[in-house]
Amino acid sequence: MEYLLLLIGFVLLIKGADFFVEGSSSLAKILKVPSVIIGLTIVAMGTSAPEASVSLNAALSGSNDIAISNVVGSNIFNGLVVVGICAFIAGFSTNRDILKRDMPVNIIITAILCFMFIDGRLSRIEGIILLAGMAAYITCMIISALKNREKAEDCKIMPLSLLYIAGGLIAVIFGGNLVVDKACIIAANFGVSQNFIGLTIVAIGTSLPELVTSIVATRKGDSGLALGNAIGSNIFNILFILGMSAAIQPLHVLSESLIDCIILLASGIVLFLFAFTKKT
Repeated sequence: MEYLLLLIGFVLLIKGADFFVEGSSSLAKILKVPSVIIGLTIVAMGTSAPEASVSLNAALSGSNDIAISNVVGSNIFNGLVVVGICAFIAGFSTNRDILKRDMPVNIIITAILCFMFIDGRLSRIEGIILLAGMAAYITCMIISALKNREKAEDCKIMPLSLLYIAGGLIAVIFGGNLVVDKACIIAANFGVSQNFIGLTIVAIGTSLPELVTSIVATRKGDSGLALGNAIGSNIFNILFILGMSAAIQPLHVLSESLIDCIILLASGIVLFLFAFTKKT
């Protein structure tokens, strides 16, 4: 029964995020925001809603291992698998703003997170620092959006967009609760650590919205949205999700989580180097 409920939880997460992204993207287009900015902010936050729901619920229930490993595992998956598959489908040019601003920011905040993990805990103060970084990043994105406004496109009417957003969020939150509860039970039954479950099943499952969204964007030739979605999700996951989780309740960090974070940092550097070569 736990497996069925876990599957239902993932379906709610994925479909809820899908509706949330569609509604949010439509709302952003009304404001005439470029696709790269949409990918880095609205779509990235929407596709990261499953990670947010899972990690925040895990933090509230005391499942620190899942709260941390879900974010670290999802970020590794985004950088290596999501971007890797998109590049495999169709090699694309690297957006200049993402290369100069967002990829370095992703590396810097990952390095900061590794430093925060060294003492074995993520404190409330460190959580607040991460949230402050998220506020600064969003402010930077808003300024960039205002400087690069585009012609408005045809999109859903406002009430329908808001309905998609509300319905998607409800499904994501409920699905997140199911995933955390059932993943903990399954981990206990098999004697597997929550850290391993969070890094694998939960991390990959909650990263499926990023994967699907980026693949669709790549096939449509919108590489800016595809890459922006993956990088923006990683930044959002660390600054907002881990920041909010630690601000709610200080998180205990296992030694293997530090190792996982170092692997994440290495993958971010490799991704940057690949994107920098020939700017593709």
